Amino acid sequence: MAQLTKGRRITGDERGSLSGELRSQYEQGRSIRAIAADTGRSYGFVHRVLLESGATLRGRGGATRTKK
Repeated sequence: MAQLTKGRRITGDERGSLSGELRSQYEQGRSIRAIAADTGRSYGFVHRVLLESGATLRGRGGATRTKK
C-alpha cells in the first residue's frame, strides 16, 4: 500500500476504497498499529476508518480476569 500524505483529507470515493482496503488487511489479522505505520497515518485515523467501514474490531488481547 502506498503511503498517504500526512494531514491530507481523504473523502468521497477515495475514502470508500481506502476503507475497504484497510478493512481487508485488518480482517486478515494485521493490527491497527501495523496498518497505520504502513500507510503513514495515525492509529486514530485507521481506527476511525475501520469503524466507518463496519469492521468488527478485535479485543486488546492479553489475559482476561475471572472471578474467584
